[in-house]
Amino acid sequence: MPSRHPTRARCAPLALSVAVVAALGAGDAMASAFQLKENSAQGLGRAFAGNGAAPGDYAVVVNNPAAMSELERSGFQADLTGINVSMKFHGEGTDALGRPLTGSNRQDAGATKPVPAMYYATPVGDRWAFGVGVSAPYGFVSEYDAGWVGRYHALKSELQSIATTFSASYRLSDSFSIGGSVIAQHTSADLSKAIDFGAILAGPTGGAVLPQGADGKVRIEGDDWGYGWQLGLLWKPTDRDRIGLNYHSKIDHAIQGDATFTVPQAIAPLLGPTFQSTGGNADFTTPASAELSWWHTHDERLSYGATYGWTRWSTFKDLTVTFDNPAQPDSSEIFRWRNSTFGSVGAEYKLSDALVLRGGLAVDGSPTYEGTRSPRVPDATRRWVALGLGYAPSDAMRFDLGYAHLFVNDSHVDVRGETGDHVVARYENYGNLLAVSGQFRF
Repeated sequence: MPSRHPTRARCAPLALSVAVVAALGAGDAMASAFQLKENSAQGLGRAFAGNGAAPGDYAVVVNNPAAMSELERSGFQADLTGINVSMKFHGEGTDALGRPLTGSNRQDAGATKPVPAMYYATPVGDRWAFGVGVSAPYGFVSEYDAGWVGRYHALKSELQSIATTFSASYRLSDSFSIGGSVIAQHTSADLSKAIDFGAILAGPTGGAVLPQGADGKVRIEGDDWGYGWQLGLLWKPTDRDRIGLNYHSKIDHAIQGDATFTVPQAIAPLLGPTFQSTGGNADFTTPASAELSWWHTHDERLSYGATYGWTRWSTFKDLTVTFDNPAQPDSSEIFRWRNSTFGSVGAEYKLSDALVLRGGLAVDGSPTYEGTRSPRVPDATRRWVALGLGYAPSDAMRFDLGYAHLFVNDSHVDVRGETGDHVVARYENYGNLLAVSGQFRF
């Protein structure tokens, strides 16, 4: 059937609300759900062990502001991490009448995306240090072909949060420092899915239109600014040990934006006041998290440490979309995610004054389970194996390289759509991370 010109809207009716809920509520980023840890090539090389306590990394501006007290000189650091994700779908489905869903049942929704980060920090006097960082603490992207089996659940999903962090630290004594940050976070979303107008109209038309017989599409683009804070501690119980603790607050967003609908021309008059331009919003919160890090200097060549992280995903119980159009009721999706944990161990070995080797292992849990997964987010527990190399040609300059392979558990999806379709699938997942950075001290 021919399509009329797409209508524009600030949010959307039921099908769009479900798309908003699904995309904003999930992601297969390289930490639990849509959380990103990838903000340091040094940290990546040791699987982020000692993330908030290990010396010499200006990424502590965002990972533990208290540790800025250990930075002896002003410096600038830029990091770039390439994230490659594979999410291979193997599944099938049925429509509202129980007939097989048409389309490809072999898809890889993964993608490769760069994640940049930049930091500047400077000591002020003997006790104070100040810093600013720009990083991406949350992000996700997946994309399927237009005619795949699960098209009514997802086509493209892209979520990105960019945070600007202003940090300060104060050295209370030679062994104890405190720090804090204020955070301005901009979150944007770009997501789409197909709409089975045939299933929506099958009843009202007495079967003149059947499921899968009149597909449309919806795309939403929206954004919002949110604000938060973090607090950090650094304790040096001995000359060889550092213990860091950092707490990051939740950040609330009210996502608003524009939607584009493509509706088959022949059925547009049957939809009445629905699937028309309307205003709306969806409240969305990135969760609170905490991280405990330890770093030990064994001798002048060998050092090692560990990190334990916790993210309070249990606060993410549901997501509700509210519409200005009185013909459209609010739409709510239940998530009830679980809190997740991250644990890693890693080490560094100095081959010389200029060269450092790194390595690490990590286990990263997922807050999702089969009852909460969707094709937008085939999230599962990950096991990291990481390697890194550092090179310092001078006291004022260093370059770092980090790589990690993520072995991801197979994940299972069993979802029913709002128009009656049912998709059952297994995903084979894995990830690769490659990071480079340059640090310049002056």
